Amino acid sequence: MTSRLERLVRAGTFVVTAEVVPPRSADGGAVRAQARELVGYADAVNVTDNPRASAHMSPVAGAAFVAAAGLEPTMQITCRDRNRLGLAADLLGGWALGARNLFCLTGDPLAVGDEPGAAAVHDLAVEDLVRMAAELRERGRLPSGAEIDPAPRYFIGVADVPLAPGYDPARLERKLDAGAGFVMTQIAYDLEALRVWLELARARGITERAALVVGVAPLASAKQARFLHEKVPGVSVPAELLAELEDAGERAPEVGVARCVELVRALRDTPGVAGVHVMGLGREAAVRAVIEGAGLLPRPPAPG
Repeated sequence: MTSRLERLVRAGTFVVTAEVVPPRSADGGAVRAQARELVGYADAVNVTDNPRASAHMSPVAGAAFVAAAGLEPTMQITCRDRNRLGLAADLLGGWALGARNLFCLTGDPLAVGDEPGAAAVHDLAVEDLVRMAAELRERGRLPSGAEIDPAPRYFIGVADVPLAPGYDPARLERKLDAGAGFVMTQIAYDLEALRVWLELARARGITERAALVVGVAPLASAKQARFLHEKVPGVSVPAELLAELEDAGERAPEVGVARCVELVRALRDTPGVAGVHVMGLGREAAVRAVIEGAGLLPRPPAPG
């Protein structure tokens, strides 16, 4: 069974993805509850892997709960916490439990989490993880040469931070060379800066090699906007948006949704953008409001 997300991308459909964060507990119901709120709104849902370098339920388990809720899981896997044996085991297990897309990450630095003394593994770099998944997909082999039958056939994605200072597109190109088929960006609010990046991506042939999915997030408050702007690498909140959130007071969540809707509508009409990844930052209702407000419902069936 191939990825629904991949089939939509190949058909030229503007895709919509969202995110589920497994809990800091052993309660699978928390994952199911998040997933159910997104059924019918997202074409696929990312299942995060120990975000902010803090222990959560595993993305393999999370993917199983998401699939059972009726959504296609995109399993996030970081290289920070596993050696190549652990990575291979999770790729096999994730596919068996319903994950059809894979999102490969380095992982947040341990210093930002609650276990700064933990040992980072990084046995494989992100490009190596992408290559492992691509070899399984295309040849049914692990890097050791061991044959896997049946092998997982993930639609493979990677992250990019296009608005970070000193951005180097060569890092993204190396991930594409390894076999990635889609790219999800860091949260973006500056449409003009994104268009400059897209021109660069087009000039380098990146838009022809991979589907570019732009990360967006409706802001709930000026405080949240300042945190993202100051603490999250590659996220820049324009001063006029911050001021509007400040002036809105208790209406700030409504303003955040409205501005996100405007951005998504503009992105839908921007050449080179294959879709949006809508992150609610803990607010699934805001994700639904953005998708509905941007006119992205109903979601289309995937081609056979």
